[in-house]
Amino acid sequence: MPYLRKYRFLLVLVLLLGFLTTFTGSALMFTSGYLISRAAQHPFNIMLIYATIVLVRAFGIARPSFKYAERLTSHNWVLRIVSDFRKKLYQSVERDAVAIRQRHQTGDILGLLAEDIAHIENLYLRTVFPLIVGWLLYLFVVIALGTFSWPFAALMALLLGVIVILMPLVSVALNGAREFHQKKTQQRLYTSMTDAVLGVSDWMISGREKDFMDHQTGPLTDMRDLQTADNKFQWWRDLVVQLMIGVIAVVMIYWAGSYFQTSHLALNWIAAFVLAIFPATDAFASIPQGVSEWPVYQDSIKRVNQLDQNIVAPVAQTHLAAEDFESLTIDHVDFKYADGQQAVLSDIDWTINRGDKVALLGPSGTGKSTLLKLMLGDEQPTQGTVKLNGITIDKLQEDRGKLFGVLDQQPYLFNTTIINNVRLGNLSATDDQVKAAIKAVELEQLVEKLPNGYNTLVEEAGARFSGGERQRFALARILLQDAPIIILDEPTVSLDPITEHELLNTIFDLLKDKTIIWVTHHLEGITHVDSVRFLEHGQFEMIGKPHELYQTSDRFRSLYDLDKGR
Repeated sequence: MPYLRKYRFLLVLVLLLGFLTTFTGSALMFTSGYLISRAAQHPFNIMLIYATIVLVRAFGIARPSFKYAERLTSHNWVLRIVSDFRKKLYQSVERDAVAIRQRHQTGDILGLLAEDIAHIENLYLRTVFPLIVGWLLYLFVVIALGTFSWPFAALMALLLGVIVILMPLVSVALNGAREFHQKKTQQRLYTSMTDAVLGVSDWMISGREKDFMDHQTGPLTDMRDLQTADNKFQWWRDLVVQLMIGVIAVVMIYWAGSYFQTSHLALNWIAAFVLAIFPATDAFASIPQGVSEWPVYQDSIKRVNQLDQNIVAPVAQTHLAAEDFESLTIDHVDFKYADGQQAVLSDIDWTINRGDKVALLGPSGTGKSTLLKLMLGDEQPTQGTVKLNGITIDKLQEDRGKLFGVLDQQPYLFNTTIINNVRLGNLSATDDQVKAAIKAVELEQLVEKLPNGYNTLVEEAGARFSGGERQRFALARILLQDAPIIILDEPTVSLDPITEHELLNTIFDLLKDKTIIWVTHHLEGITHVDSVRFLEHGQFEMIGKPHELYQTSDRFRSLYDLDKGR
């Protein structure tokens, strides 16, 4: 609604031009019908039909002109609206990227981004505008005929109502559910295809090529069947609409023949009234199809409207230089999600000073990832504060990339060159600086042996390289980024023990002057850190230095020995 108000004058112009397009089309046929009938009577003077000739020419020029202007104006209006929607959508994705990845599969996200805005465009261009213009024209026709005969106007209102009211309702009732199901099937297909593409190598390695193809056949078959049923329904509906137009034309001929028989000049109006019906019915005929698509747009409308509801008032930003960072303070923080009853974190109190190396341990689902989100500002505490140098983290989001470097479980390598992927850590870095970072993470020899060296394409998601090599490339990005706080979110979880051991040694050696917050499930490499905190049930259960906990905590000792295979 705010956007309708914002562009209300342009919207009125769109509807006016749409009405005038159909009106001038009917007026053209009306005057043409009169001209043909009158000319067939061989008027003795051209001046008797000259005015009609002028009107035919005027309406003939006006109709395509109004049509062109209506197309330009309506698309201009729609693109203004959806550009605002698209901006809000991408801002929402940027703001809630971590939460979105948790709530949706990749295929779902692709479906949302690809379809929602397109659905909003089609909502206006194919449903709203034709519906409003059609109803305005419907009222105009009924009122205009009412000036001649109200009983006949009532009959035409009934006949035209079958097209502009009854058929749209039938379309929604019978075809709306199918359209909605088709949309859901298409979204399921997106998800299935995305999973298939990302996991195609595993299908091939397992020798299940046939199963792979069969896995995609189901949604495609469902889509085909739904599309076939939709096409059949549309064919029958269009047939009924055309039959109704034929009935309307016959009724108009009968009425005009009865009404205009007072003189030979009055007979000229019969063709005029009958021919004027056909351009108008073209506008009426588009209404049932547009309305039948309404159920498809409903989810998109809800999601786009939620963009406004989810927007948080911007927080005034301040700045903190990376070299000025001294401490990260989590001050008595509680947190629970909006739709959750139980607190995820309870009274977390923790200060991490510059240069500290700390490990955050705990089983899955205890709040470790949530705590990282709070540190980064992806989530806001229910109670308490997260501060850097006494400044709340929500006021430092513009400097977040300068203050935090993150190495997680699956760093993403884009399908571009090695040097471009590493340079993402610092876009202003020179080629020599990028190569120095790659050398530091011990990948120089590997890269230089490749056919194209540093300009080798890494392939989609870095498929050209092993898990450990992808982690090292991501580490090279962090070296270029040169942020004071490094978050390690289980970076070795998918690696073999030897690669894990070597990578951890490299990480802690290269980042020895950084503040490191390491989230992990197990204790390989735990001696690299100064202190350990064990998070369970939303609270810290064990706190201390690794060697002290090994001496004083039976639980820590058993976990450590288990990891070491003792």
